[in-house]
Amino acid sequence: MVSLQKAAIIGCGFVGSSAAFSLMQTGIFSELVLIDANQARAEGEAMDLSHGLPFARPMKIRAGNYDDISDCALIIITAGAGQKPGETRLDLVHKNVAIFRSIIPEIAKRNREAILLVVSNPVDILTYVTLKLSGYPEHRVLGSGTVLDTARLKYVLGEHLQVDSRSVHAFIIGEHGDSELAVWSSANISGVPIDHFCELRGHYDHAAADHALYEEVRDSAYEIISRKGATYYGVAMAIRRIAYAIVRDEHSVLPVSSILHGEYGLNDICMSIPALVGRKGVETVLDIQLSPEEEEKLLHSAGTLKEVIGGLDI
Repeated sequence: MVSLQKAAIIGCGFVGSSAAFSLMQTGIFSELVLIDANQARAEGEAMDLSHGLPFARPMKIRAGNYDDISDCALIIITAGAGQKPGETRLDLVHKNVAIFRSIIPEIAKRNREAILLVVSNPVDILTYVTLKLSGYPEHRVLGSGTVLDTARLKYVLGEHLQVDSRSVHAFIIGEHGDSELAVWSSANISGVPIDHFCELRGHYDHAAADHALYEEVRDSAYEIISRKGATYYGVAMAIRRIAYAIVRDEHSVLPVSSILHGEYGLNDICMSIPALVGRKGVETVLDIQLSPEEEEKLLHSAGTLKEVIGGLDI
């Protein structure tokens, strides 16, 4: 039987170690196992994190191996090649699919009851690969999807409108990548339609502003990578948010990546769409209302992912 108080992170690079740092501050786990191909790296991260525990809450953080995941309720997979300057997330696909071919069977041999949270990029493709390689029930395999992209949209909108970003309600959906789209048709500020709120703040050129804000969100990872080499703090907070929803059984609406069965006419593809997330993983994928233009963009995004999946031997 798995323990809801125990989680594992596979991959102790920038993202994995930042996620561990974020999770240790939540108090939702009593044990966190760190696994990496470089065992010394995992040990070093565990030691460094553990030295901060007197300022956090009691828990055990340790380096381990795949045998230590047998009773983990949540397994977070961040392992893989990182995105380099000039690379798209899809450029990583073959390198990281090869890595997942070695990781996922090791997990599946030892634990059949956990929830698998895929974070490595391209996350939608690797979520699909994880589902196929693991043989897990579909609701227990999800990707971090566009949870971070959605947070970026809320942030830039908050800055643009000088309003608390937590009052911004809007989604980025589709591929976690260049073909993602913003759902402007239902965006609002605490129930006030986005265009009306913009006008209350003195902004009237909605189409131009929407496009500029969307491009800022879409390209933000490239901008960060060009300056510091990698992105990791934002996604670590996204992982923390998803973990909260799972462990606390929140039934939260989050745009995670999961398998689709007919939503928007799409099948056999993992893509980032708002879903109810709780203790069982993905409870329900929400077929949210889109404008005709948004539907067209979503189908284009799906086509981009389908083309990549079609080239994989899984």
